[in-house]
Amino acid sequence: MKERKQEQGKALKAALDDTVQDLGSFYAREESRETVGRYLKGLLSRVERKNSWQLAEEMGLENPYRLQHLLDRAIWNEEAVRDFHMDRVISNLGSSRGTLIVDETGFLKKGSMSAGVSRQYSGTAGRIENCQIGVFLAWATPTEHTLIDRELYIPKDWFGDEERLKKARIPIERKFATKISLGQDMIGRALARGFHPEWVVADEVYGRDYKFRKFLEDHHLPYVLAVSKDQSVCQGWQKVPANLLCSSLEEVEWHTMKCGDGTKGTRFYDWALLALNSPSLESRRWLLIRRSLKDPTDMAYYLVFALKELSLQEIVLAAGKRWAIEECFETAKGEVGLDHYEVRSYRGWARHMTLAMVAHALLVITKNKLFSASSFSSPMVVFKKKRGLL
Repeated sequence: MKERKQEQGKALKAALDDTVQDLGSFYAREESRETVGRYLKGLLSRVERKNSWQLAEEMGLENPYRLQHLLDRAIWNEEAVRDFHMDRVISNLGSSRGTLIVDETGFLKKGSMSAGVSRQYSGTAGRIENCQIGVFLAWATPTEHTLIDRELYIPKDWFGDEERLKKARIPIERKFATKISLGQDMIGRALARGFHPEWVVADEVYGRDYKFRKFLEDHHLPYVLAVSKDQSVCQGWQKVPANLLCSSLEEVEWHTMKCGDGTKGTRFYDWALLALNSPSLESRRWLLIRRSLKDPTDMAYYLVFALKELSLQEIVLAAGKRWAIEECFETAKGEVGLDHYEVRSYRGWARHMTLAMVAHALLVITKNKLFSASSFSSPMVVFKKKRGLL
């Protein structure tokens, strides 16, 4: 066990050194190049709270000003570093045989001046809280998954207060954008960088939006999107709520299948698939219905689009992929301090998130390489429940 930990630590350090060297060209000043290396190392360390003060203490600095300057005032392009990160994920995890997943997560905040903060619903807290909402895009392959893009949601009421926008340093060109629009923009960027997803999956926030579904279909992207029970669907000449179609199903039309492995083991449900009106002979639309084995009244609904005939099992496994981004949030917050930041500005948020995504991907990629080159029983256990290795 000790030798395995040492091997993990060495592999991660080597990967970090290579990444910092490659990132050097994005930072004009030597001080910034050195600081970003320290910052990434701090995010990968065993420090409990990875905010600027505790990272500075870990690094032996008298104060956190150097780290705060990197996130707020230093000259570097966080969008270019994000693109570098996406390219690194492609080169290590591949650009195909994967799924793009859109979802959001909340970051609880005090006060009213942090960019985008507002009393709004946070799925993380499960209630309305004073928080920021980040919209993220993840890439999930058959063996690994990591975050590849991020956008900060700015509530509409912010755009009526120019002074507040200025203090949070929100760019003047930034206009109000819905979470759906932000997710769509990120998918567009991923396609432009060379990702070729087999599926796009998302929750009800995105599934209920016709324009989002139309965007995916126009780009020939197969999808499985969660929708509510009263989502209108078209079958023949009928336009009815999804749950009404469900009520007409015979028991023989339900099939017990697994949709992947979760924290409590393999997840099994009953599934049914109903054909809907489709845009062309080459395309197919379906309503996918999931029923709990323990409580038959507990159902979930999905709209499905694909360009070819697929088995029910393939579609079910695609639906089960959405859990991967939840695990990304959990591990990125627990391992690399995704939610430990103490910045107020729009740019500071984007920069911290970008570097946290780079650090998370380093863990994922290193884990994947160690698994491929060793006899570990599963790639998921290599860094499981470790708080950093550096």
